[in-house]
Amino acid sequence: MQEMDRLTIQELGVPGAVLMENAARGATRVFLEHFDPPLGARVLLVCGRGNNGGDGYVMARYLSGAGMEVTVMVLSELGRIGGDALLNLEIIRRMGLEVLEVPGPEQWAAYRDRRGSCDFIVDAILGTGLSSEVRGFYAGVIQEINGLKRPVMAVDLPSGLNADTGRVMGVAVRADLTVTFGFPKLGQLVFPGAGLVGRLARIDIGIPDGVAGRIPARYDVVEREDVRDWLSGDRPDIHKGNRGHLLVLAGSTGKTGAATLTALGALRAGAGLVTVGIPGSLNPVLENKLTEAMTFPLAETSEGSLSLKAEEDVRRLLVGKTALALGPGLSTHEETTALVRRIVASCPLPMVVDADGLNALGSDPAALSACKGRAILTPHPGEMARLTGLKNAEVQADRIGVAEEFVKRHGCYLVLKGARTLIAEPDGKVHVNPTGNPALASGGSGDVLTGLIGGFLARGWPIAQAALGGVYLHGLAADRLAEEMGEAGILAGELLEAIPVLSWELARGEWPLQGLAPHADLYQPL
Repeated sequence: MQEMDRLTIQELGVPGAVLMENAARGATRVFLEHFDPPLGARVLLVCGRGNNGGDGYVMARYLSGAGMEVTVMVLSELGRIGGDALLNLEIIRRMGLEVLEVPGPEQWAAYRDRRGSCDFIVDAILGTGLSSEVRGFYAGVIQEINGLKRPVMAVDLPSGLNADTGRVMGVAVRADLTVTFGFPKLGQLVFPGAGLVGRLARIDIGIPDGVAGRIPARYDVVEREDVRDWLSGDRPDIHKGNRGHLLVLAGSTGKTGAATLTALGALRAGAGLVTVGIPGSLNPVLENKLTEAMTFPLAETSEGSLSLKAEEDVRRLLVGKTALALGPGLSTHEETTALVRRIVASCPLPMVVDADGLNALGSDPAALSACKGRAILTPHPGEMARLTGLKNAEVQADRIGVAEEFVKRHGCYLVLKGARTLIAEPDGKVHVNPTGNPALASGGSGDVLTGLIGGFLARGWPIAQAALGGVYLHGLAADRLAEEMGEAGILAGELLEAIPVLSWELARGEWPLQGLAPHADLYQPL
């Protein structure tokens, strides 16, 4: 966005003051529509020294015109304000709006009563250029804003939030509403930043499409259009053989449910045929649990997991299949682990690897080098930590960076699960998935995701598209169920029931949710 601003102003000649005017006018409209304040409501705008503060000055003008009682607190000596921000500061001063010079803690303390009497707060302190920890006076201001328990709107992004990573730079404003300009920033879409922005709305400030198209995009938000065309109806003469055949290697004693959910997930994704390779003693169980999928008994260890003796049978099973899904419930038995490494390293098919498959690779990720471009790994943060040798907290602190480095090193596709799941491609592209909610925090939901991705791979979807489609639909199913049942107590098997109708509605161009989706405002053109 900084480069887009520069090109628009310097090369096209659009004055920066015009962009600031567009931004603040749009932000005011969203403020009024979102909060619906009564006439005479007292709005406190806390402004920094830069252009973020300038946006606040323009907002003060529009809010005053809308009948609000406006107070502007400038966290700087007024003589240090310059550029477009100064232009708009002088305008509101000539209008007679209340502008308070608050360059330090003493002046801030003097206006305690004024802050305590406000009805709403607009945070226009720090913008997207923040790169260092917030300390001292500004940190104290942010802490007090959070403590006032008033509705807060953040201008562009909450002050104290790193726009690129979503990391809190010491302390950050907790906003109820964030109005961002141009395009959403990555730090607003991934946690912890995503938990601080409240409702996120985008304002078109007049950046021409030609300028936006000149800036290479490494990150994007998965949208329904990204999967809709792939979900469209098949030709009338299609049969099960045209929809692919997935081999699933999953399950061990006590974990037949993982194999079952994976197989059913693939069938719900539309795979024509699914065969589950299972430890021999568990085959009768799977034959009873799975009516629509085929099973094949394989050699097993004394603990009821796949053994190395199953390798030749697995290789024969791979013949004629179109994709492989392995890992859910396999166990970490040393023979099973060795089998996984051998299969992953030599399998010629596109594959999705999850759970104990990832645990097997964690101690020897070099096996991935033999299947570059064919494997999708789907770790949760703990599994990602084992794959990388990092601590769980280190993964969570830099999810984007960890994902980018991993796919660059190993040439695989990565689905890093969690709130706002990431899909990273070997070429450096990273997608942020906006669907999903805490309903997915239950046993078996990850197995369903593995099956969905595997099913799409089996159908012949490109690898990146299979990952995007599986993750998006998986989260969307949870969003649909949460509307009907709440976010606790939803079973993994219930996700399966929601998939077909969601796929059908998306393919028809419909929006499947009745209420407001968690990401519906990300690109709202207000």
